[in-house]
Amino acid sequence: MLVEVQVVPQYAALVDATIVERAVECALRAEQVAGSVEIGILITDDAELRRLNQTYRGVDAPTDVLSFAEEDDSSSFVRPPDAPRYLGDIAISWDRAVAQAAEYGHSRERELAFLVVHGVLHVLGYDHERGPVDEATMRAREEAILGALGLSREE
Repeated sequence: MLVEVQVVPQYAALVDATIVERAVECALRAEQVAGSVEIGILITDDAELRRLNQTYRGVDAPTDVLSFAEEDDSSSFVRPPDAPRYLGDIAISWDRAVAQAAEYGHSRERELAFLVVHGVLHVLGYDHERGPVDEATMRAREEAILGALGLSREE
């Protein structure tokens, strides 16, 4: 598994990339993703998430996390046969993570891990916006994975 974590310089001293990597690992294991895979994670600010949200979703507002799943069949990029399977990219607003951690009364680490897990599940095909059953399923998976990380809701 290859997890490429990029943290913008202004947050480099604040973000623990090992939490991001552990959250990705745990989510992939819990979802029984087999084989060699690659995923990219960008930790940035509200302004960049707003720009990405506007560009890719037509929503002119910041958000906490955006996921960009790789569509294997439609990709024109040719990868070597032994290369890891590319799952996609996730962008997270550190500004939102900090604010939401304070709002929900838990640690920044838990909120960051939650946003990573949420993004990974989206990349794997979960979508809470399809309806209440899908939302409940996704929330249950998120909590189970965070629990496995030792970051349950009580954390």
